[in-house]
Amino acid sequence: MPMDIRSLRYFIAAYEGGSISAAARRCHVAQPSISTALAQLEERLGTPLFERHRRGITPTEEGHRLYPLARQVSEDLNAIGRLFRTPAPSTPVRLGLMRSLGASRMTALLKEYIGQGDNLALTLVNPEERCDARIIGEQDLAAGEAFQPIWHDSYLLALPGGHPLGLKATVTLSELDGLPFIWRHPCAAMEQLASALSDTGVRCQVRARLRTIEYTLGLVAAGVGASLVPAWPEILDRPDVQCRPLSGLAIRQTVGVAYPSRQAMPALEPLLQLGRQAWESAGSA
Repeated sequence: MPMDIRSLRYFIAAYEGGSISAAARRCHVAQPSISTALAQLEERLGTPLFERHRRGITPTEEGHRLYPLARQVSEDLNAIGRLFRTPAPSTPVRLGLMRSLGASRMTALLKEYIGQGDNLALTLVNPEERCDARIIGEQDLAAGEAFQPIWHDSYLLALPGGHPLGLKATVTLSELDGLPFIWRHPCAAMEQLASALSDTGVRCQVRARLRTIEYTLGLVAAGVGASLVPAWPEILDRPDVQCRPLSGLAIRQTVGVAYPSRQAMPALEPLLQLGRQAWESAGSA
């Protein structure tokens, strides 16, 4: 009876999965097909490769000896296939990113998107430029765009380490009067704060105007002034910055993928699916 690569691949899946059912799911075939192929392979080699039991299967000594050889054969065949395969043309995607998205979470999201996409060629641009989709705050959604939310961002007052207001559980708007402040623009959360300050007649003492959160946090930590920042874990964990809520003012922003509602390109679907998963896992849907 000849040995075929299909049986070896089923053997590898069963060995690594620890059960016939796991191998069937991985190979997208019915369990009897896996069982039959393994039985034929054992007959061909003249030795059992697994011990069967209720909880699954356990490789025999012969199964352990076969596994590295089977892996090598499978990898060699895959390498031959790649050598003669005509590479598929890459799919260009221009993705506009608003500032202040958080490097850690955006890096993770883009890594997953590129990994799940079909040979993507991703270009990151400003959201005002021509692009196929944008990751922006919901308030910046344009006409003709659909929106898939990903995250809710809550904003807190960031204070230098050791600042007296850091001793308070919450800070009132009136306590911001005359407070040295680092202002960020453009920022929808800052615009909400500006409106609230105007309504109450409170005026901060603006020491600097910046565009990025990273530089803003650097100035806050250096004691130049306070600012308004999103409650990201990497910010809350900083020892040189104290974050406190503003009493009676809950500033939040929903961040997500904005894309053409009528002609969204297929290459965006993995990104939208990742957005749905992140939104659902956060319990925000």
